[in-house]
Amino acid sequence: MRPWLQHLNNREASICRTWSRSGQRVWVQRPFAVVSRLGDGVFWYCLMAILPLLYGVEGLKASLHMLITGGVALALYKSLKGVTRRERPCHHASDIMALVPPLDRYSFPSGHTLHAVSFSAVAVYYFPQLAWLLIPFTALVASSRILLGLHYPSDVLVATLIGLTLAYSSLSIVA
Repeated sequence: MRPWLQHLNNREASICRTWSRSGQRVWVQRPFAVVSRLGDGVFWYCLMAILPLLYGVEGLKASLHMLITGGVALALYKSLKGVTRRERPCHHASDIMALVPPLDRYSFPSGHTLHAVSFSAVAVYYFPQLAWLLIPFTALVASSRILLGLHYPSDVLVATLIGLTLAYSSLSIVA
């Protein structure tokens, strides 16, 4: 592992330990595990299916935009994970537990967060009235990744920045 990455892991591990310990309480773990599971794609694909039913052609346009943005996000985050190969906190420190099974080996960046942020930004652009639902849900997805022992705070922060950049870049092309 690269020395700078090892240093960053060591610095962030204490935050991960604290969040992971609080996540071990069943009444905390279960809701965050559900949010994380919904953030796997279930929530977003349901939203993409519902938007055309609720908003017609404009909903279809938003859903297709989200789908294309999601494809770019997937390719981007998978390539970044392959390059950085940052071990998850639960693999870095034995006292940080993965409270749900990780989907893959590496943590940087958080794919859940990247997709949640990019999908929310695109959807809210088309339908600002959905912000009350999408922004809190996105924040919960991002938080769940740290609390469940799967990501470092910097994984989530950088994924947020990438997701916003991707969404706004795609919106500048379409708009």
